[in-house]
Amino acid sequence: MGKLLITNTSQQLPLYKKICELLHREITAGHWLPGERLPVESKLAENLGVAIGTLRKALAQLESEGLLERRQGSGTYVKRAPSGSAVYQFFHLELPNGGGAPTAQTLSVQQVTQEAIATQLGLKYLKTKLWQIRRLRFLNKTPVAVEEIWIDHRHSPLLEASQLHESLYMHYREHFDFWIDRVEDKVDCAQAPLWATQELALAENTVLARVERKGWSDKNQLEEFSRTWFIAEQCRYIARWS
Repeated sequence: MGKLLITNTSQQLPLYKKICELLHREITAGHWLPGERLPVESKLAENLGVAIGTLRKALAQLESEGLLERRQGSGTYVKRAPSGSAVYQFFHLELPNGGGAPTAQTLSVQQVTQEAIATQLGLKYLKTKLWQIRRLRFLNKTPVAVEEIWIDHRHSPLLEASQLHESLYMHYREHFDFWIDRVEDKVDCAQAPLWATQELALAENTVLARVERKGWSDKNQLEEFSRTWFIAEQCRYIARWS
């Protein structure tokens, strides 16, 4: 078992990108429909708590992606529903009324050997070392879930929490030469481990909703196995198809 690295930091998304992701999720949740006009920029910026310049940068990004249409003298309109290109396209937790800005805090990174997890990852050598990553997940700054993620250690000889991007899938794409192309989720309820209940300020042995996920890369290689425990009273699991 390798050295345990604890931190409360990770590389965060730029603020304008967070606004892009929030607007993606709000539109996906149906808060704004195709053809509907968004609030005026000054009001929207005030509601989001950001400067108008930051908001305009986010709107320009979404316009370049074809999600929004800015009409001179009229405002900004939803052009189409998101098509799955968002950073958090596979993040299925939303607030009870939909949407919510997702963020993550890396709690620890540890190199481990766990045969049961190696089996889940389809590794032939069950004693292959794995990177185990634990994170606390937020929606609109409220902690709603914890997650434990495992990947093959051979992607990086050294991995520290401070190196990880707030979006792990973005980190994979930028540093590990693959991206998660599809996932398989299994949702059930299970007793949360002690570290999870402690992070969520819950009683020991609390039963929580749980998502077990396998993630395949663009090369059709199984790359990631994870478990997410979430508080059902504070968020819900949503999957949409089109």
